[in-house]
Amino acid sequence: MQPLVGMKPISHAAPLPRHRLTRRVLPLAVLVAAALGGWLIWRQLRDGPAPTTYTTVEVTQGDVTQSVTASGTLSPVVTVEVGSQTSGRIKELLVDYNDRVTKGQVIARLDPQLNEGAVAQARARLASARADLTRAEATLTNARQSYTRAVALEQGGTASRADVEAALAARRTAEASVTAAKAGITEARASVENAEANLAYTTITSPIDGVVISRSVDVGQTVAASLQAPVLFVIAEDLRKMEVHTSVAESDVGQLAAGMKVEFTVDAYPQDTFTGVVRQVRYEATTVSNVVTYDAVVEVANDALKLRPGMTANVTFVIAEARDVRTVPSKALRYRPASARRPAAGTRNGGGGAGGDAPARRRAEAVWVLRDGAPARVEVTTGLSDGTTTAITGGELHAGDVVITGDSTQAPSGNGGGAANRRTGGPRPPTPF
Repeated sequence: MQPLVGMKPISHAAPLPRHRLTRRVLPLAVLVAAALGGWLIWRQLRDGPAPTTYTTVEVTQGDVTQSVTASGTLSPVVTVEVGSQTSGRIKELLVDYNDRVTKGQVIARLDPQLNEGAVAQARARLASARADLTRAEATLTNARQSYTRAVALEQGGTASRADVEAALAARRTAEASVTAAKAGITEARASVENAEANLAYTTITSPIDGVVISRSVDVGQTVAASLQAPVLFVIAEDLRKMEVHTSVAESDVGQLAAGMKVEFTVDAYPQDTFTGVVRQVRYEATTVSNVVTYDAVVEVANDALKLRPGMTANVTFVIAEARDVRTVPSKALRYRPASARRPAAGTRNGGGGAGGDAPARRRAEAVWVLRDGAPARVEVTTGLSDGTTTAITGGELHAGDVVITGDSTQAPSGNGGGAANRRTGGPRPPTPF
């Protein structure tokens, strides 16, 4: 079919370029955003500012304790390591772990065979030394007689001077032999006593009354005492009296003193709290990884025998206590309402607002109480503080009053409070539509 004269063929229109579409939509989006923002501002101006929400805590009656914490290890007050003063093979063990022993009780025996042989040898040497002394004394007697005869013969003219001098030398030699023989007897007697002592050491006895808390050997084991006495047993004198050796940081050690009350717990009995008294704060320092600590020794009564040597104790040193006093959270002393946080014209902000949380403000002498939906300043006198709770010792604050610890105008700081203890400064007006 031939197309009509004067008519153009029909074709589809090409889509608009992307940049043209953006130029058309962007002004529209800006107008919508501006309108929405203007409406929100108009609504806020019409409704007024949102009311301030306060976080509050009720004043209570309670106790405040200032303390220092540390960790330590339990140990008996008196612990004796029982060793062997002679070498030998363990022949018999008469006690074991947790056995009670008395002073002088036989707790182990070594094989005495070698020591018995040493005693026999020493006694034989002593007998030989005594025989040597008898022989030397007989020789001395003969030498003295020979010397006397030589002197008499010299005076009678029948012996020469040389004969007299020879007899004198023989007498002196015999006297020296007697002295040496006596020394030999002394030495031999000492050897006998040493051998007998080593034989006695093969029978090991307990040096104290106590409880065996460690045994390091078994029957048949050989112990060598050539360099130092090997430890066979460890005996605790009385497990009813224990002590805790604590590692106290150098920043806290100045607050400790002998006689101070101590509370601690152990992992074996997490529900029980044990008490003790500081017996000694030692001057010797211990440095580990550039951390300096000091040993504070705590006396502990262990009548129930629950505590065992080596247990780890989580210790709390009670520095000071305030009983049955009015208490408030320490952050209530740092709180300032928005009006008080604004510095006056021409003056410097002395710590209101964020600066009010500085450590120097921790002992503030005023709190803010919520009364009739608005904060009211109340002067107080503060006492002991444990860092979280502070005792109130004076002022017009009473148990049951509601103190403010924070409000919605402050930046979130994790003070908590939750919906249950939040109060508002008044009813919010209804929002008109």
